[in-house]
Amino acid sequence: MKKILNAKHPAVSPAINNLFDKIPKNLKDEYFESIIDGEDFFLERIVSKGQTTPKGTWLCEDTNEWVLLLSGSAKLQFKNDDNIRTLVPGDHLTIPAGTYHRVAWTNQNEKTVWLAIHFKSKVKE
Repeated sequence: MKKILNAKHPAVSPAINNLFDKIPKNLKDEYFESIIDGEDFFLERIVSKGQTTPKGTWLCEDTNEWVLLLSGSAKLQFKNDDNIRTLVPGDHLTIPAGTYHRVAWTNQNEKTVWLAIHFKSKVKE
């Protein structure tokens, strides 16, 4: 059973937002927008339209990154792995911290919308 707290200052009604709203019309560069900044994580929306990670460049985060493709399509490549993975709407994966990866391709004809959660792992001793 949920415990009901008697708040002295009840929160205002939360706003309803849509992940497909307010996307810039012209995307010269990939678009990043922070949605939630938590204590141990952050959630961001990423919008691509033909952008890729520059050839010879690898991304490597110090946190894990869970990625969900909401619309469009993309291809991810991981260092030391010849397989390029194609993502379509609904596909998701977790990229562990310290994993070298790059966006090899995104659709030029439609906007590719990603949702990414960056988080630290709990280490058990």
